This record gives sequence, C-alpha cells and structure tokens, in this order.
Amino acid sequence: MELVEATAEDLDALVERWYSLAKAMEAHDELNELVYADVDEVPHDGFRTHFDDEAVTDYLVVHEEETIGFVTLREGNHTSRKYSQYLRIVNLAVDEGYRSQGHGEEIIERVKDIARDQGCDHLKVSCEWRNEDARRFYRETGFRPKQVDFAQPLE
Repeated sequence: MELVEATAEDLDALVERWYSLAKAMEAHDELNELVYADVDEVPHDGFRTHFDDEAVTDYLVVHEEETIGFVTLREGNHTSRKYSQYLRIVNLAVDEGYRSQGHGEEIIERVKDIARDQGCDHLKVSCEWRNEDARRFYRETGFRPKQVDFAQPLE
C-alpha cells in the first residue's frame, strides 16, 4: 500500500471518494447535510484549491495498483506551544470493500512518516462524536482525545 500525491488528473477520483465520505457523515449529525443530491453536482473547485495551497496535500491510497481511498493532510503550527508543528488528517477514507483489512493502520503509519519528514512533532485528527467506528479506529492507532468541538446551528 502506498500514498500517491494526487494531481489535477485525479480530481474525479478525489471528488467521488469525498462525496461518499461526506454522505456517510450525514448520518452522524444534521449539520453534515450536503447541498448536493448527487456526486455529479459537486464542483471540483475545493480540491483544485488544494493544489495551490502549500499547506494541503491530497493523496490517493493505492493498493496493488488500484486506488482504494484517499487522505487529505494539512500542515499547521501553534507557535506558542512546545509541540508546535503538526500535520492534520482532514479526510481519510478507504473504499468500503477494502475496510477492516489493515489499510487504515498502514495509512496512519505512512502519514506519520510524512509528518516526520516535514518536521512535524504531532498529528491531529477529528471525527464525528457519534461515529463510534472512527473514534475506536483512532484510539486503536494511538491517538488520544485532546479537545472537543461544539457546534450550534443558527436558525
């Protein structure tokens, strides 16, 4: 399994996988409801901006020459903290037919290598509070709870 940096030629693969991930997140909170009824309505602009942003990188997850997922990483820093340089996992998705086979753990290991190579001293990730599978996965791969985000819709 390897992480291959995505290019503009990979926009369709990124958008399709992002849409699948985003649709799955709708079940965890009403604030996740998408405005797109179908993947064909999703503009590619969001991922295009990643190519111009030095802090963001999208990778395709490739297993045996087949793309089976994607991960989006964003560099950041907290200059006032001892642990100041971080790499945030913004999106991580493995296609349904490839889940529970160890690919997620391999992705985390590759992301750790990328973070070290970039001089980062820690990783960050967040997930939906009601997504027990994601919370369990991140705990099992060495992450620990640090902060809780709160949200409130304005009506």
